[in-house]
Amino acid sequence: MIAFLLAPVYLAINAYILLWIFRFIDACLSDTRAKSVKIICAVLYIFLCLTPLFAFLLPASDLKKTVARTGNYWMGVFLYTVIIVAALDLIRVIVKRVPALKKCIPETKRFFVSVCCFACVAAAGISVYGIWNAKNIQVTEYTVDINKDISQSDSLKIVLAADLHMGYSIGYRHVERIVRQINAQNPDIVCFAGDIFDNHYDAIDEPEKIKEVLRTIKAPLGVYACYGNHDYEEEILAGFTFSSQEKVEIGEQMRELLEESGIRTLEDETILVDDRFYLTGRRDYSSGKSGITRKSPEQLLQDLDKTKPIIVMDHQPKQLAELAEAGADLDLCGHTHDGQLFPGNIVTALMWENSCGYLKKGDMHNIVTSGAGIFGPYMRVGTKSEIVVINVL
Repeated sequence: MIAFLLAPVYLAINAYILLWIFRFIDACLSDTRAKSVKIICAVLYIFLCLTPLFAFLLPASDLKKTVARTGNYWMGVFLYTVIIVAALDLIRVIVKRVPALKKCIPETKRFFVSVCCFACVAAAGISVYGIWNAKNIQVTEYTVDINKDISQSDSLKIVLAADLHMGYSIGYRHVERIVRQINAQNPDIVCFAGDIFDNHYDAIDEPEKIKEVLRTIKAPLGVYACYGNHDYEEEILAGFTFSSQEKVEIGEQMRELLEESGIRTLEDETILVDDRFYLTGRRDYSSGKSGITRKSPEQLLQDLDKTKPIIVMDHQPKQLAELAEAGADLDLCGHTHDGQLFPGNIVTALMWENSCGYLKKGDMHNIVTSGAGIFGPYMRVGTKSEIVVINVL
């Protein structure tokens, strides 16, 4: 529903960008040549701006995958094109209204073309950097003291990863890079905090290869996961899902992929790991769309031995106070991507109590990762792809 409400705004912004493209062409070419070039550019531009819709409408196929990936890249390039063009246009308006500035800026065709070329190079440069940055999986490390006996060793090393979003944009190669970084940390246990998939199992290329590489994760205490809001099989348009009376479920093929990869999923479940600490996996906050009401923090943790460390995996960093009150010592989350693309990181910082990084809530430590994968455009600007190492003392 939100996608349809925003559609007129999206189309209006595209018309604004296309208008400036036409002005650029007019400044570069003669009237005769400009007309044909504008027609070609308009057709290509309209196709690109409609690729998210085409991908939504197409049935599952290789063509759908190609169009969806094109649309994802387009949305990233479009974002920075709009920001740069709007900023330059705002400067133009200010200059026109300030006589002292107006005298300093030449109103020539050559200057206009130069500014347009700068905008193109800047948008392309930011996009290329964003693609490179998304591929570069970094390691962030925290040390937390929970004042409980871990037993059998002085510490526990956890690797947290979230938001792989395996599908149209994330495939075998990116998963391989994630696993390589995980194994390089020599973890005791690995936790995947949701959004392992990107709504459609059919969008995944080479699932058998992905299973093989996930099975190579080395963690003596096991590999565990909880599900996130994008682990449900449902239609999505430009990042937005659609409210429906029909229940949506976590796909059976998704469940099988994780099981066959040696990853144990916890859905409002708690296990005692090696008789040393509890690990709880929560159903996602969005699980109501499958007709299931997830348990409250109190219901999940009330019967546990509070002298042992209690570690919780929860995809979205919600109910932090309630989890702390219920006795959780460490809460591991994802979901936010830290905004993924600037200025999204500013927006998420305003939306979430802890949008990324570390927060102490009562006696509980909350850690939110920016994610090992991406959602939508295969780009990160102003944020990082990461896995998180947590040394628990």
